[in-house]
Amino acid sequence: MSAKVQWVEVGEEDAGQRLDNFLMRQLRKAPKSLIYRIIRKGEVRINKGRAQVSTRLQNGDVVRIPPVKVPPKVEIADSQIPQSELKRIEANIIYEDKDLLVVNKPSGVAVHGGGGILFGLIEVLRALRPLAKRLELVHRIDRDTSGCLLVAKKASVLKHLHQQMRDNQFDKRYLAIVTNHWPQGVKKVDLPLRKDHLPDGGWHVKVAQNGKRAVSFFKVEKRLKDADLVSVKLQTGRTHQIRVHALSQGCALLGDDKYGNRDINKKYRPLGMKRLALHAQFLGFTHPVSGEKMLFEAPLWPDFNKIIKALS
Repeated sequence: MSAKVQWVEVGEEDAGQRLDNFLMRQLRKAPKSLIYRIIRKGEVRINKGRAQVSTRLQNGDVVRIPPVKVPPKVEIADSQIPQSELKRIEANIIYEDKDLLVVNKPSGVAVHGGGGILFGLIEVLRALRPLAKRLELVHRIDRDTSGCLLVAKKASVLKHLHQQMRDNQFDKRYLAIVTNHWPQGVKKVDLPLRKDHLPDGGWHVKVAQNGKRAVSFFKVEKRLKDADLVSVKLQTGRTHQIRVHALSQGCALLGDDKYGNRDINKKYRPLGMKRLALHAQFLGFTHPVSGEKMLFEAPLWPDFNKIIKALS
């Protein structure tokens, strides 16, 4: 437990960052659920005022961080990360330069450790790149989702990329398999989503008029047996947006144990699909240093290709 209240002044490097992401760096040992809880309870203050999880910090802001009880520090030694996992992630780095890298994240790998998970993708990357002064996630995708994930190597790069995200300048496109056939004529789903926090620290998302605006564009790429392969382009990036928008059209994602039909999901497991059928296929942005337009494609993982072939 930290012994006393901390008052941390925000520097130029962290200006523009969300409060929750800032606290995750300040309280690296604290689980995400604890960070969200102390913000919601008003224990975290910015310039002596209450703040939201999504509040953007400004240079010179003073953040009050309360005493928090966190698990004993667990040092992640290279030997604790299996060599097979180090090799798998290394082999799936799509692009890397001195400023950033893009990796094709496997399904089942959390983006970071915590909450009982010893290590996630970012810890693996830090073990692979021990000389990198700073490796930070630019964005997140769900543990069960595979595909493109962007990591910044410098604070200035992270800040620039976050600004692009706020300005809706990222190109995020996904491939998904939906159960049932996608309704004809439905291309745009514009339904507000509300994220309800659960007692265990998780959350459940649903369509609600008092939610935040969420817009997704769906296109059927291939008709399958009792299912469809669809591409999805996001205009907004809400939690579980694709999953809940697909559900709203009567087409839950295959393998979605949270929002889908477990009996249907169970039927597809013998065909090799034992996880959420959602893949972040394309990621586009402007390189913060060179100004070059970048577009990356993450190849489908074998289980995804196998289920498409089985249902064709």
